[in-house]
Amino acid sequence: MSVAFRRENDDEHLEPRFELPIPAGPNLVTPRGRALIEERIATLEAALAEAADEEAVKAVRRDLRYWATRRATAIETPPRDDGAVGFGNRVTYRLAGKERVVTLVGDDEADPGAGAIAFSAPLARALMGAEAGEFVGFNGREDAIEVVAVA
Repeated sequence: MSVAFRRENDDEHLEPRFELPIPAGPNLVTPRGRALIEERIATLEAALAEAADEEAVKAVRRDLRYWATRRATAIETPPRDDGAVGFGNRVTYRLAGKERVVTLVGDDEADPGAGAIAFSAPLARALMGAEAGEFVGFNGREDAIEVVAVA
């Protein structure tokens, strides 16, 4: 039989398991974000103790490595307090005639459905540095977003 059709073991055909990707840039977190990381690590450590098979242990350890790295690199950052949009601020803005409110948070605590967007998201980057009453460009349109309030 040709060497091309031989397989040493059954694991050779499986897809490789890669590490979870770490977002680029600094790992800014709010106090809530740091607490969420600690909570996630505690949950994973409990799951590791209860994992029954080798595959489950590998999956939990992979997740645990990600969250341990995020904890080690976390930079707790207070909200900006000079009236300009920055990390940790709650921003009210108007886009396409609709008024919305978002809070700029770290990558791991982002939940757009709950109004928490990552500071690295395109919308957050467009809002950064703007003050109430200013218009900023977004999606290739100048003056697309009106910043209504910054808290």
